[in-house]
Amino acid sequence: MLLDLNGKNALVTGIANNRSIAWGIAQQLHQAGANLGITYLPDEKGRFEAKVRELTAPLSPSLFLPMDVQDPAQMEAVFQTLASQWHQLDILIHCLAFANKADLVGDFSNTTAEGFRTAMDISTYSLTSLCRLAKPLFSEGASVITLTYLGAERAVPNYNIMGLAKAALEASVRYLAAELGPEKQVRVNAISAGPIRTLASSAVGGILQMIHHVEEKAPLRRTVTQQEVGNTAAFLASPLASGISGQVLYVDGGYCITGL
Repeated sequence: MLLDLNGKNALVTGIANNRSIAWGIAQQLHQAGANLGITYLPDEKGRFEAKVRELTAPLSPSLFLPMDVQDPAQMEAVFQTLASQWHQLDILIHCLAFANKADLVGDFSNTTAEGFRTAMDISTYSLTSLCRLAKPLFSEGASVITLTYLGAERAVPNYNIMGLAKAALEASVRYLAAELGPEKQVRVNAISAGPIRTLASSAVGGILQMIHHVEEKAPLRRTVTQQEVGNTAAFLASPLASGISGQVLYVDGGYCITGL
């Protein structure tokens, strides 16, 4: 069976620029034939909208919608549009994460209560919110995919509050998989990608040193690309992965198996 997503509706969140992992995923879903819907984070001057619209234009998305996951009304509006125009959702891509830059450097114990809540709300709870809104629209065998990182299970310098957010995200994957699987065979999985230079990762103190370390120590002696993560997402979204749910798949050049 070849990887074929023709006729599948895929909502992709989290594209910020051409370095975004979400961008790599969107490209591979499009290449496999999926019909894309793209969300962007709105800002007062419309800069994000213009940038993401121009970037994704070659993928011919049938929907292009603003969505701030801290705005419940905006999230509901997105899924109302999906219901009226698509009628069903086959693939949901969650690539949303944020923490205050001050909370991604130095001592973890200096994390503020506000910073804790912000990171958990945007990076973790948003997946639960999206799945709740998408639940009536999920097709038989639909696939939900989110992004995590090794810092969810190891103490990675400066990753700090994001490590907790990703650990909670991985737990959310398991609980959502258990909830959504029985009725419609909806699958929920996470991809744990190696460190990649993105707008989000640039906020983590020492990100370049993290990347160089992986390049020196991973079995493949390199980190991975957005396209490689996108390839894995396309596989998980396809019938080829019909028996996989509630899992964390590592796409990190093998770094997770080392003791380094």
